[in-house]
Amino acid sequence: MATSLVFLTPAGALLAVGVLLPLVALRFVRHRARGARSTLRLAEPPRRQLAAALSALFAAALFLAAAAAQPVLERTLTLRTRTDAEAFVVLDVSRSMLAQRGTDSPMRIDRARSAASTLRATLPGVPVGVASLTDRVLPHLFPSVDEDVFRATIERSLGIEQPPPRSSFLTSATKLDALATIRTQRFFSPQSRKRLLVVLTDGETQPVAGARLGSLLRQAPAIDTIFVQFWDKDERVYTRGTPEPEYLADPSARALLDGLAESLRGTVYDEGDVSAAAQKARALLGDGPTVVRGERGSDVPLAPYFAAAALVPLALLLRRPER
Repeated sequence: MATSLVFLTPAGALLAVGVLLPLVALRFVRHRARGARSTLRLAEPPRRQLAAALSALFAAALFLAAAAAQPVLERTLTLRTRTDAEAFVVLDVSRSMLAQRGTDSPMRIDRARSAASTLRATLPGVPVGVASLTDRVLPHLFPSVDEDVFRATIERSLGIEQPPPRSSFLTSATKLDALATIRTQRFFSPQSRKRLLVVLTDGETQPVAGARLGSLLRQAPAIDTIFVQFWDKDERVYTRGTPEPEYLADPSARALLDGLAESLRGTVYDEGDVSAAAQKARALLGDGPTVVRGERGSDVPLAPYFAAAALVPLALLLRRPER
């Protein structure tokens, strides 16, 4: 990370010249006061009082001049991108992902969003994309190294049944077979040799042809797969605070995910093991060559701090000495 200090309006520093006017006035006043004290035979005030006043005046002028110059601390972070690896985070957005333990508990989709951000943060430099899953897979972000764009996509672009599944008459709208689209529609770029798919789902899906999907995703270059399940047997889908009678948690969901993961040579984790899933993701992608793909900067304005600092010597200057 490179850090530099720049001034947006350097001419503003000329404000410090304004301190000359009160100095001229002070000299004139002191000259008249000296004559009056000589006439009245009064003692001269201690020099330290004058020194303190001048120091406070100079300090205030310097701080205000610095604030007028608008200093900004610029921080620039060089973004390095893996050239051999990419990942996709796929979030299940079927209606069952609205399930929660109670109306004041987080829904599955919200817990999945949080897990997605956690997983993304553990893969710096790796381009990561975002897709949604119902009975089809829809890409929302193709692999990008920008973590801010990833988080914005997760938070703002994904919604339950957006787009809706093709059929609304099925009890379970999720179709994990649709993951085949990631291979057939070429979600990954041709140069990526290490490919990772992280699927965040409750596992409540229509029947899956695991063997067919496995043979497709294991074709070279293989797509490694990690499933993270967000599910609890006591969760329900609520409408206006009332559980929907049509939905009951499917107790066979985990067994189905385990069988599918075996066909894909992948791994299944509970939502409480997100850190273990992230560790597995890092191990699967390993290390590889990187290139500089851009820079990300942040600016910290310092003018307000200098302006506030100027108040301190001014307060000392205006404070009356104790009588």
